[in-house]
Amino acid sequence: MEQTEFEVLVKALNEKNSVAEILEALSGCDDEEVAAAAQSLRGQFSLAEIEGVERIYHVFEQEDDNGEMQEYAEWVMNNGDPMMAFIAWFFYSQFEIKDKDTYAAAGIRLVQPKKLK
Repeated sequence: MEQTEFEVLVKALNEKNSVAEILEALSGCDDEEVAAAAQSLRGQFSLAEIEGVERIYHVFEQEDDNGEMQEYAEWVMNNGDPMMAFIAWFFYSQFEIKDKDTYAAAGIRLVQPKKLK
């Protein structure tokens, strides 16, 4: 995918209102790798309340060191966060595109939270 196409796609995705809408749009993407990655993630997200905050998790199975399948949950974002957080997670988790590059494609400056001392 060319950089210009990536920028157009990310900007269009950023207009969506939910993870489901973004995955639907990505599944219909002209880029076959992007579409396949989005389709493979369908049904793998769960909402859980932790310490009063609703969080969206990517839930998946993976083989452990003993060869047994284990279920894992990876925190993606909080419910209500800007959808750009999910878009950046998708492109990093599936294609190792850095968050700052995905945000830049949308014309948004990524501001990292300050580290606690």
